[in-house]
Amino acid sequence: MDRVFVETKFISGDDGAVSGLAWPFASADRVGDMIEPGAFKSAKMPIPMLFGHDQNDPIGTWDMATEKSDGLHLTGKLLIDDLVRAREVRALVKSGAVRGISIGFITKKAITRTGGGRTIKTLELLEASLVTLPMHPGARVTSAKSATEALNLVAAINRATAQLTR
Repeated sequence: MDRVFVETKFISGDDGAVSGLAWPFASADRVGDMIEPGAFKSAKMPIPMLFGHDQNDPIGTWDMATEKSDGLHLTGKLLIDDLVRAREVRALVKSGAVRGISIGFITKKAITRTGGGRTIKTLELLEASLVTLPMHPGARVTSAKSATEALNLVAAINRATAQLTR
């Protein structure tokens, strides 16, 4: 199974809902691999949502995969009502400590790219993991607003508290 680490955009809700860009089509990852549009068309959902590609650490399911012009988008749910670990991972996501989605797949058809890496034309999507250190340099988290706002609020409260205690 190939594992590709990609930093992506994703949203995590208080109910455990998670969505994000799991693979951007426009650029190669750090090892030079690119996946072509259409490569995910045979994805059979649901697939496991793991933490860090640990097959012994399932935390939810990805229920929907949609190819859009910018890449593969996944939507799923952390099992926060049933798993302590899922609640822990949700907290990590909301804090900004976990910012990426990484896909695990079997390459079915690929060609070598000039300069290194592959262009993957067809694959079998097996799982997608929430990860801390993704491989794709061009992707970034933009939808952790609740975490960013909360961290900014905490910083403001800490500054105010420091002023009051002087």
